[in-house]
Amino acid sequence: MPESSCGDPRFTGADGNTFYFHGKKDESFCLVTDDQLHINARFIGNHNDRNDRDFTWVQSLGVSFGEHKLYIGARRAVEWDEDEDHVVIALDGEPVDVEAGKSARWVSKAVRGLSVTRTGTDVNAVTVELDGVFTISANAVPVTDEDSRVHSYGKTGRDSLVHLDIVYKFHGLTGGVDGVLGQTYRPDYVNKLDIKAKMPVMGSEDKYRSSGLFATDCAVSRFHRAAVGDAVDGFTSFAS
Repeated sequence: MPESSCGDPRFTGADGNTFYFHGKKDESFCLVTDDQLHINARFIGNHNDRNDRDFTWVQSLGVSFGEHKLYIGARRAVEWDEDEDHVVIALDGEPVDVEAGKSARWVSKAVRGLSVTRTGTDVNAVTVELDGVFTISANAVPVTDEDSRVHSYGKTGRDSLVHLDIVYKFHGLTGGVDGVLGQTYRPDYVNKLDIKAKMPVMGSEDKYRSSGLFATDCAVSRFHRAAVGDAVDGFTSFAS
């Protein structure tokens, strides 16, 4: 089944159970790390003095595979306009330009099997796919005034806290995969969270903390960047 992350980051793992991982605002944490795939998420948020933690949301993903770096992010906005494109995508530092029209599609010339497609009629919804490796559906959304009022998020007129609601689907992960979400794919994974709790929370933040969005230096990292000699058409053979 597809896995997801959304809201005040709520994840649904490969085992079908939902949990929260709060991370920390303005820091990056590893979601998935495997031999040839590494995904970090950068968190934004507001600090809540009442319970001494951050309200957080995923603002961007840094996807490393082979020798490539793929950025999927939500553009900051003071005021939210649903007709404006708030999704930002870049491959190896170069912007990916996808037309704003319904079902518009971009296909990479540099990476075989990599594409970005606008989904439905929402200009802020895209599906990023690497054939045989992953499908990431991302939707840029704001924190609404009503949500902020109900949950005391502390939204101000200076920032709509635009973030990503994300659904993931992975193919061919190894048995050693790790990360906040990746660990749920391990054949020996045992869910130790209290799944009956109203809001089961995964801790161990230090284990998943990365020094940057594309850093692969978290304590559980499994990623091995491909040597140039192992590449096929500028990309490793696992996506062929």
